[in-house]
Amino acid sequence: MEKALEIQVQIMGQEEKDANSVEQTNGSSHSTATARHRSYKWWLVMAIYTLFVLAGQSVATLLGRLYYEKGGKSRWLITLVQPVGFPVLIPLYFLSAYKTSTQNSSSNITNPPSILVLSIMYIALGVLFAAYSMLYSVGLLYLPVSTFSLICTSQLAFNAFFSFFLNSQKFTPFIINSLVLITMSSTLLVFQNNSSGSTTVSKGKYVIGFVCTVAASAGFGLLLSLTQFCFEKVLKKQTFKVVLDMIIYQSLVATLVILVGLFASGEYKSLDREMEGFKLGKVSYLNTLVWIAIALQVFSIGSVGLIFEVSSLFSNVISTLGIPIVPVLAMVFFHDKMTGVKVISMLLAIWGFVSYVYQHYVDDRDKSKTTGKV
Repeated sequence: MEKALEIQVQIMGQEEKDANSVEQTNGSSHSTATARHRSYKWWLVMAIYTLFVLAGQSVATLLGRLYYEKGGKSRWLITLVQPVGFPVLIPLYFLSAYKTSTQNSSSNITNPPSILVLSIMYIALGVLFAAYSMLYSVGLLYLPVSTFSLICTSQLAFNAFFSFFLNSQKFTPFIINSLVLITMSSTLLVFQNNSSGSTTVSKGKYVIGFVCTVAASAGFGLLLSLTQFCFEKVLKKQTFKVVLDMIIYQSLVATLVILVGLFASGEYKSLDREMEGFKLGKVSYLNTLVWIAIALQVFSIGSVGLIFEVSSLFSNVISTLGIPIVPVLAMVFFHDKMTGVKVISMLLAIWGFVSYVYQHYVDDRDKSKTTGKV
């Protein structure tokens, strides 16, 4: 994680130096140097962010299922661990703040957002974070982990919908094809019979889990689009510290909101008994919760970093790329059965992902052609 930060800070510093040189030298030499620079360091950062998203998402989902499988019952506690791990990012925050201040000592920031605007922004994002985290927890409680992960593909369709209005996202035939396929992928699973899965629940609870997971996916898609909107319209800064600001402050708000819910619901009273009855023991109980929290912070760095560098829709597509990973791992660790419906759903999700990636390739190719003609 620290290596990724070092590379990111170096890139930001180089881009700022290049931006200053534009005002003093010919722009053509600058664009050539920037393109050459991007060819390895920028793509390396993208690869690191992608790895963070895939690894953090897979580990957190599997450990969340393990928590429920081995005796965990508190929905508020499993919701709390989603944002509460943000203190592990504080050392990185101070390191990035120091390096950013030394590199930007001569830069002038015009019209920075007021404290009131920043407060409203982080509070709104934090409350939304807490809401969709709770819905995800209910979905994971009632659904097999493979089914849960595949239903989460619907977040891409929701994200595209919100991005159209908030981020001026353009829809092409390939993107529309991607959204249709991924929506069909998750819709198929409502007809899945889960009586043979790792989690046996009533039909009513299965429907509740399905609805909560879809609603959580909508909330997550909205949060990604709002995050990109805030980067572009409110923060207007190009530093890695801004990425950490976004993660830490909204996680702090979400943690406080969930703590209120935990104590108001009275679930905190049963946590001692829950830890005592955990099938793998007290140490494993604590380790499971701690590693869920850490994994989700790793995921957050990757997800917000991709939003910052590219777009919220691209970040969500990378998250969707991890969908085939979790069901396969669920077969190994939780003995979930890979039924025909799940296989078809997975193939549709992969097809939708490939369709979007191809559109991204076409855009880059057209852009390079246009740049070559100038």
